[in-house]
Amino acid sequence: MVNVVLGSQWGDEGKGKLVDLLVSNYDIVARCAGGNNAGHTIVVGGVKYDFHMLPSGLVNPNCQNLLGNGVVIHVPSFFKELETLEAKGLKGCRERLFVSSRAHLVFDFHQVTDKLRENELSGRSKDGKNIGTTGKGIGPTYSTKASRSGLRVHHLVNDNPGAWDAFVVKYKRLLETRKQRYGDFEYDVDAKLAEYKKYRDALKPFVVDSVVFMHKAIEQNKKILVEGANALMLDIDFGTYPYVTSSSTGIGGVVTGLGIPPRTIDKVYGVVKAYTTRVGEGPFPTEQLNPDGEKLQTIGAEFGVTTGRKRRCGWLDLVVLKYSSLINGYTSLNITKLDVLDSFKEIPVGISYSIKGKKLDLFPEDLMTLGEVDVEYVTLPGWDQDITKITEFDQLPENAKKYLKFIEDFVGIPVEWVGTGPARESMLHKDI
Repeated sequence: MVNVVLGSQWGDEGKGKLVDLLVSNYDIVARCAGGNNAGHTIVVGGVKYDFHMLPSGLVNPNCQNLLGNGVVIHVPSFFKELETLEAKGLKGCRERLFVSSRAHLVFDFHQVTDKLRENELSGRSKDGKNIGTTGKGIGPTYSTKASRSGLRVHHLVNDNPGAWDAFVVKYKRLLETRKQRYGDFEYDVDAKLAEYKKYRDALKPFVVDSVVFMHKAIEQNKKILVEGANALMLDIDFGTYPYVTSSSTGIGGVVTGLGIPPRTIDKVYGVVKAYTTRVGEGPFPTEQLNPDGEKLQTIGAEFGVTTGRKRRCGWLDLVVLKYSSLINGYTSLNITKLDVLDSFKEIPVGISYSIKGKKLDLFPEDLMTLGEVDVEYVTLPGWDQDITKITEFDQLPENAKKYLKFIEDFVGIPVEWVGTGPARESMLHKDI
């Protein structure tokens, strides 16, 4: 059985917290895409754990964790994150963590060229805006993957005679092509190669053939939870291109990023923030550049886990949610951070887009069109009550229940989980 947790908006919805709540019922948690540009924060026993690349199933001592073939791995960051989690008290991580031999490697020169590429794109754009990349080298790594010039984990850890020499040749060739493309930049190639030679032995114990790993687990009827990274609106195909990440962040990325057939997938949980945020550039129809937006940002502590960047804030956009649900096929929703809306007397919700009075059928693919849309809102009454201490769904204020019911009715998907605060236990379950 394979169940999936996916972000439905522009990321930062709180997927890691739902994974943490569900994980006690699973044998394996797997990441299928992205790299250390993601970010989940989980609070357990008063300790805050920040996950960037590693699966947040590591908080469960009985759960195995896999970085699938669709993930891109910066090895120094892999070990730094692992050591940070261990220092905070997570035990047995190394015995429960596995890395796909087919996953591509992120190198420091990818991170250098990420920033150079960002500057290049901002210089070409009419408004001078950049993509808003995290600068972690994710995009350039996926680019070298697509151009068939990248290096994978198995290239690094291969023990066959001559394997290291072959790795060095490919590494230097890849670096040289980056310099040809972006111009010369300072880079101590010998020091970096010496560093990676040390990483070879350190990484080997984690490496598995992830196709064998996943299919053996499926044959053994293991319970598998897939932890999505980023969110549908940052998907390379279905997001607000080009202001997106470089991988498939939707349900398609689960299949290709883990090598499993679609028929193995059962439930798909869509995680939805009770309002909307995004990091970086790109159109954002319900964004509030006013005191309401500032209030959402302040109360919601809307700063990126990975980058520390301030998140742009706005009202819940049900056009976005309906669009992402069509593609990902959510079986139920997790509405997070509902408590951030506690003090709002009225809460607008975006329900449709129009241009010059003409209503659009769906979320537009063209950003020029998206940048010109007018949003139609329905204003719902707030509940003006602290809900952070509530422990049962039925205890929610009536107006909070009406807000959730409005979402359910609009998208036609039941709300199963509701987040009412940052703590691990601040999640209400509703029978569906």
